[in-house]
Formats: sequence, structure tokens, C-alpha cells
Amino acid sequence: MKNRRFFRVPRTTHHTSAGLVDLPILYFDVRTVVAFFDAPLAGVEQVLEGTHLVPAVVRGRRAACALAFYEYRDTSVGVYNEMGTAILVLREGEPRPALGPLDLMRSPRARRIGMYVVDLPVTTALANAAGRELWGYPKFVTEIPFELRGRHFDSSVMDPDGQRRILRLRGDAGRGIVGPPLSLSTYTFLDGALIRTPVDVRGPIRIHSSGSLRLEIGASDHPMAQRLRTLGLAETAPSFVTISDRFQSKLHAGTRVEAL
Repeated sequence: MKNRRFFRVPRTTHHTSAGLVDLPILYFDVRTVVAFFDAPLAGVEQVLEGTHLVPAVVRGRRAACALAFYEYRDTSVGVYNEMGTAILVLREGEPRPALGPLDLMRSPRARRIGMYVVDLPVTTALANAAGRELWGYPKFVTEIPFELRGRHFDSSVMDPDGQRRILRLRGDAGRGIVGPPLSLSTYTFLDGALIRTPVDVRGPIRIHSSGSLRLEIGASDHPMAQRLRTLGLAETAPSFVTISDRFQSKLHAGTRVEAL
């Protein structure tokens, strides 16, 4: 699996406070659930304030965002779990793509729509240091239990204080259909600069209706919990979810881009 052409790419070594990391980071064996939500537009705009990014997929007074859960079972930086909150965005002043949301099907290097990463907790110090120092990903270390059995899913993000829960997504996804893998293009800020990063993805996925899946926001007062409340996602159901137990990806170095 590790020697297939997908992973045969030149790599460079980078220093972090937790050790050396070779880029791109390679993810050989991953299980993932991504839940897409239509959040109130006012809350999304509040979270994006000051970024010079604007919601990319808007329907009426609601905008698209996503909560992604990953169980990394084999990677070039070890075994860990991760969960991310992201908003589908364009740079302020950028023309909306003629294809609309189908722009997400284009190469991550050619598309206009990106994913602004709001929060990205992880379970290991190396993943945390690499993400923060090399890309500006808003990471912190905490517990992220992950359970996926068929269409049943139950995952949480715990407050680093060890006592309270930030969020929990649990339930059974509805019926699904086979869909194409969705590569990513993420936006972050590193030392005040806007960074765009391509993530090449492959592997079969299924697209499911939300079924009985519901998002709960816990009693935590952690900034991530507060941002989820601002987004208006407490006690809501996803619009749809994608599930894959054979996900693979390459996380490349990011590049600085200018605001428009």
C-alpha cells in the first residue's frame, strides 16, 4: 500500500518543536466521517470576521460548513485522531465559480472554493506542533474518541481540562450512495499571512443522509465550543455526511496567497 504511485512523491524535511517532519505528510490508512451543515449565515460571517474570507456556498440566510472526524491508523507522523471545523470560503472579492459547489470536484490547485479551518484538535504533540508551526492550523491536544461501525458513528472532542466535552456527534447515518473522493484546499493563517494548502485524497467514500446523527455541544467554555455555538450548530442534524474506511491522503506544504 505504501509503495504505490500515489505516495511516490519527493519529500523535504522540516524542523518543529516536537521533532522532524517530512512533507508531504502521508496518510496510508484512515477512517473518516465528514458531516456537512447549513449554518446560520450571521454566525458564519461572525466567525470569519477579519479574515478577508467570505462564505462560498450560501443558500438564503444559511452557509455551508463541515465537521470532519479522522482516525489516522497509519501515517508518516504516527497514529492519532483529529477533528476539524471548517467553513467553505472564497477570498473576499473573488468571483464565485460558475460551477457553484461543483467547483469542489476540481483539483485542489485549480478550484476557487477553499476550507477555512476554524479549529483542529488532535491527540498527539507531534501532530499539534507540525500543524501549528508549518501551516498555522489552529490545533490543540486533547482526547478524541472515535467509533465507526457500519453506518453507526460516535465521536467526541473533550475539553483539554479533562472534565467536560466540547462536542459529540453520534447516531446512525441514513442510506448512502457511492461518491467520488473529495480532495481539499485549506486556508489558514501563519505569522499573519494567508496560507493555502492542497490535500490530495483518494479512496472510496459513501454519501449518506443524516439519519439519526445529531451534534451536541457540551458544557465546555473552551473557545472551540464557543465558536460552535456562534455558528449555531448546537443540537442540529447534518445536511448529509460522507463516510470512508479506506481513505488515503497527502498533506502538502502550504503557499502564501494574497487577499484580493
